[in-house]
Amino acid sequence: MTHLYLIRHGESVANVKPIVAGMKGDVGLTERGIEQAKRLRDRLATSGEIKADVLISSTLPRARQTAEIIQPALGIPIIFDDEVQELKVGEADGMTNQEAWARFGVPDFDRYPLRPLAPGGESWGDFTLRVSRALTRITSEYEGKTIVIVCHGGVIDCSFIHFFRMPSLVVPPIDFHTRNTSITWWERVNRRHQQLWRLNTYNDIAHLQGIGAVESVRWEDTHPAAPIPTEE
Repeated sequence: MTHLYLIRHGESVANVKPIVAGMKGDVGLTERGIEQAKRLRDRLATSGEIKADVLISSTLPRARQTAEIIQPALGIPIIFDDEVQELKVGEADGMTNQEAWARFGVPDFDRYPLRPLAPGGESWGDFTLRVSRALTRITSEYEGKTIVIVCHGGVIDCSFIHFFRMPSLVVPPIDFHTRNTSITWWERVNRRHQQLWRLNTYNDIAHLQGIGAVESVRWEDTHPAAPIPTEE
């Protein structure tokens, strides 16, 4: 059977500021994020619950740093993969949310799923297609293995769309709440004379008990101080 573990990165500086963070704006983890990743490393080293054959990480600094912290507990080298990055933000990279929304408009993927976040960036449709292709490629290449991917909340959201075969050109009418350093565990099983994906675990953060984990700031919870031009 193929086992796929998706681990969200620890709390990042961009989560807290908040900053629209691609490769330019991402300066890595906060002190809390480092502690979260260390807690996960210690949990995995002690429990041995994930016997990984493959460790893949997004190339964005917040995921790379998380993967480097937990890697000793898994004992295998990290394979860095651009295709499991968070949604690409284009020209908004490095701006505060308010600066980006003032310049490019507030992201509204519910109404405009095919509109990029900013010039040079991805739309929701672009993003879900990229992640689906990456998950198909990785799980095919490492079929029968235990795969760990250190990635992002958006990538984990897209795993539900991909494995449940949900429409990918519209934002799902549900709200995912994927926590920093949480574990999501998918398993491929034989059922009804075919291979199906089964969700065993979502948002497992047992290792974070007692360290005062807080929520990341989300795009929809930031409000610019001045009216924002629209693209209507």
